[in-house]
Order: sequence, then structure tokens, then C-alpha cells
Amino acid sequence: MADRTYVIGHVNPDTDSIASAMGYAWLLRERDGLDTVAARAGATNPQTTWILKRLGLEAPYLLTDASPRFEAVTRRLDTVPPDSPLRDGWMIASRTGGVAPVVNEDGTPYGLLTGLSLFDYLGRQVGTHPRRHEMRIAELLDQPARDACDTDVPVFSASMRIRDMVNRILREEHNDFLVVDERGVYVGVTRQRDVLNPPRLRVILVDHNEPGQALGALEEAELVEILDHHRLGNHSTHIPIRFTVDIVGSTSTLVSERMEDAGLAAPPALAGMLLAGLLSDTLVLTSPTTTERDRRAAERLARWGFVRNSPIASETIAGYGKQVVQAGAGLSTRDPKEVVSTDLKTYEAGGFQFAIAQAEVTDLMQLGEHLPNLRLALDDLRERRGLHFAMLMVTDVVDNSSRLILVNAPPVLDGLPYPHHPDGTLRADGVVSRKKQLLPVVLGLLED
Repeated sequence: MADRTYVIGHVNPDTDSIASAMGYAWLLRERDGLDTVAARAGATNPQTTWILKRLGLEAPYLLTDASPRFEAVTRRLDTVPPDSPLRDGWMIASRTGGVAPVVNEDGTPYGLLTGLSLFDYLGRQVGTHPRRHEMRIAELLDQPARDACDTDVPVFSASMRIRDMVNRILREEHNDFLVVDERGVYVGVTRQRDVLNPPRLRVILVDHNEPGQALGALEEAELVEILDHHRLGNHSTHIPIRFTVDIVGSTSTLVSERMEDAGLAAPPALAGMLLAGLLSDTLVLTSPTTTERDRRAAERLARWGFVRNSPIASETIAGYGKQVVQAGAGLSTRDPKEVVSTDLKTYEAGGFQFAIAQAEVTDLMQLGEHLPNLRLALDDLRERRGLHFAMLMVTDVVDNSSRLILVNAPPVLDGLPYPHHPDGTLRADGVVSRKKQLLPVVLGLLED
């Protein structure tokens, strides 16, 4: 696992973030033979969940924190039951560098045989009595392993972050530790020197490059590459990395182009996932962010995905795109807290820390009845995250327009060029892209 690389999108992942992680991980395995795993930094939203189910695909591995865990430095050594002869444990210890785990019948650890515990046992058995000095080694090795093992060895969970336990480990007199799973079942053994120098997680970021949108503790990982289509807000790195930010409507477009350059075609279901990512980010190729490259990518992915026996056989780009958009649209069936946090991105500019969320609907008429609760949820999110202000962009994917809900907005945002609606929202006709249409206007006012 030392060479494993996780390909992961931003927190609060949207469909393009999930799709591009899955597609790029597949490409790196097929083209380069790398051990890559698609990952996600949070729960999938309703749209992505629907698409995965439609295509018969599993959601990527959930990885919310890049901080090394105990599982990364654990070796699964052979074990002996507590009642087994000590000679069985002695044989294991002779092959493992001096330790042998003693494990109960139910899989939970009983203790650890170490050089020190064996020496202590020998001292207890022989002691200073002259007659015991003549005991044969064979007699000692016939005794139960439980009698010679150290039962005070610290036990850590495999999923526990190492950094949270460093102070305790430095105070410990033990050099070897037992590791268990969430049920307390034996997983393996780790050494103090390995725990204090764990391998860094190898990570490739897709669909984002700003630290505030990345998974937690990214500074503890080895950042290998970034593949994105957003504005620059990148991390500093200790060594050069491959960094691609391109002017297209979705990261799925960039992934499909690299597949074509390699002479590869994505499997039908994966092609359908990438096409969904592209169509959701470009509002079925109608968003201002859409480029000719996105249109060619859509045709390419449709050719790979709309084949016989595919989950989306005989679909069309327009028809499939409509299904994808509708799967993520609507307010009535979703909790307001979910609406304001599912597709959320945080920014910093002009001394302000703020967030802009986006939700899609098929008719802005439905906004009225949900507006009070959405405002409350948005303000609660702002307070919990310690932001200066927050904004929700409710986008009508049919009419190609949006309404903006702001909470705790600074006076400088009075300059936003959108008329006020009677309900207190701002009417942004023709504005559907947070990245290309709304954010530049907001940043322009804050940084002026």
C-alpha cells in the first residue's frame, strides 16, 4: 500500500468531482499500471447517488482526512492462542524479530510475547532457587503462552490518526503495540519507530486546487498531481508536481481527452459517469463555461457509453442530460441544511472568508415557500464555519437564471449588479455559473 495513490475531488463533492476521480484513477491504472484508488472527501449528493445507482457503480472510497492512520504502519503477524504451548509463540517470535501476538478465540488480543516478557517469565520461573536452576528449556516451553506474554501492551484502533496518539506513544515504555479494528479484533502489530515516521498518503487532486476545498490534513500527505478547471488558489508544495488547470466546462472533459490521447476507451458505465459529470457541470452544454472541447468530449463519451448492453444503451446526450439535471434539482424533498451544504465552496478575498452554495431547481416558483428556512440554514452554516458571509445561488436549469440569497453580506456587496426581488433575494437573470459568472463579480467587489 506504500505506492497506492488516492485520486480525490473536493469536499461536498458534486458529480463532476466524483466522476473525474473515478475516471482518472481508472486511466492511471490502465495506462501507467499504477495502484490508484478513486476516493471522495464527503457524502455523495442526491444527483450523484442516483447516477451511480443507474449505472450500477459503487461510490468511491470515503477519505475525509489525509492524516496517516495506524493501519498504514501495521504488520499482520502470525498469532497463537493463550493456551497454546509457549514453544509455538517462541517459533513465531524467532521469525518476526522477537514478537508474537497472543490472540483469544474471539479474535481479540490477549497480549504480546516479546523478548522482555520472555526474560521476565524466565526470571519468575527460575528465580534464585537452586533446584529450579536445573529446569530444562523444554519444560518452560511446554507452559501456556499466556503465562509469558505482556498483557499491558497498548492497543490502538487501525483507523485512529497517528498524530492524535503521538504524545502518548512518546511516553510509553513499550516499543511494540497491538492494532485492532473497530470491533476490537486483532489486525496486527506496529513498532514505535514506524509510528513516529509513518508513510505519507499519496494524493492526486481533481476538480479543485484551493486548500479550503480539499480533504482534511492534506499537508500531511504527499501531493502528487492536480487536474482541474477552476481558478488558481493552489497549495505550496515541497517538490515540483504535475499541475494542469485548463479552460473547459468540467474536469471530466480533461479526463476523457487523456483517455483518447492514450488510445483507450472507458468502459460503458464509467463513460456514462464521466458524461454525467460533464453534463451536470455544463447544464447539458448550455452553461457559459461550455467550450467546443466539452461538446467533443460529450460526443466521445456518448460513443463509449451508449452501446448495446450498457446501463444507458440507446440514450441521447440531451435525454440523458435531462435525467442527470432533474436528479439533482428541487427543494421540496431536501432538508434546508442539506441544500446549503451539498454543493458548497469556500473562498477568501479582500479580508473576507465566505462561502457560495448552489442548488438547482426546475422552477424558481418553488423558492418562495422554502426561503425562510433556507436563510436560517445558510446563516447557521455561516456561524458554524466562522465565515463573514454566505450566499446561496438557486439556479433554474430550465430558464437559465438564478436567485441569490445572502446572509450577513458586507456593504461592499451592495454593488452587485442584480436587481432586488420583493422577497429580499437578488434576481440574476442569465446567471447559471458560480465559477464563471457570479464569483468573478463578487471577487471584483471584495478586492477593489
